[in-house]
Amino acid sequence: MTYNALGRTGLTVSSVCVGTSALGSHPDQYGYEVDTETGVATIARALSGPFTFIDTSNEYGHGGDSERRIGQALANRGGGMPEGVVVATKVDPLLGSTDFSGDRVRRSVEESLERLGLDRLQLVYFHDPEKITFDEGVAKGGPLEALIELRDQGVIDYIGVAGGPIDLELRYLATDAFDAVISHNRYTLVDQTAESLMDDAAERGVAFVNAAPFGGGMLATGPETTIRYRYETADEQLLARVRAMKQLCDDAGVPLAAAALQFSTRDPRVASTIVGMSRPSRIDQTLELLETPIADELWGALEPLVRGERVPE
Repeated sequence: MTYNALGRTGLTVSSVCVGTSALGSHPDQYGYEVDTETGVATIARALSGPFTFIDTSNEYGHGGDSERRIGQALANRGGGMPEGVVVATKVDPLLGSTDFSGDRVRRSVEESLERLGLDRLQLVYFHDPEKITFDEGVAKGGPLEALIELRDQGVIDYIGVAGGPIDLELRYLATDAFDAVISHNRYTLVDQTAESLMDDAAERGVAFVNAAPFGGGMLATGPETTIRYRYETADEQLLARVRAMKQLCDDAGVPLAAAALQFSTRDPRVASTIVGMSRPSRIDQTLELLETPIADELWGALEPLVRGERVPE
């Protein structure tokens, strides 16, 4: 396990961040349920180390159950934030709503504080800004202005942006208002379209946090288990690349998931890599993947497939 500076914030975080999207139970999205006891136990296990970074959101779970379960685990330890642990959350519209006004952002933060049982938040992301236009995002009375005001008031310490479209995230970083940025599914073994964002963040001293290194599962288990990548059915060319990667890993005695995770964690531009965890055993499984030895020869063999320079027939 390594621990990295979270950009210019002064915070230090583990190279793997505990993702909690599924922790609040999303059977329609993930195909399985997570009960309250399991969710709380997962966070309790995470808080025992070695991962010191937890990522959640106002919208994860039905009505914020992800945050509630994290809050319950914190309460079971006596409340408050354990020393050295960073919990980041995100502001969201109400489910089913398109309201991303400044007032909604303030209310989202209030809800998160209540669910987590905290009196301030360390890091809050503007979540999925593609839900509105950039002009709406930076408008007077809009979400960015509200986040800055909350930071100035000491309600939150640092603000970030977490979304999909790279061009849009670059526009937000150009405002110089953000301390961290999350990109998902765009820096993996088969997709490196986030590299321009990574470089821009590094130049600005903004922490780059990489989410979904397994691309929704395919890069964890291979295309024999799932043919979906980034929430869509993958084309045959991508499937062929992943099959070839898995064969190389199998031949080297290395799980494909270990290569997928370490592809992200070994990059010095990545402050932390978010991995979804919704049961206690997942903590130890992820640690094992992180600590799996991978020889330089395997990385060299994978490189042409990673960059798309060799596409198997």
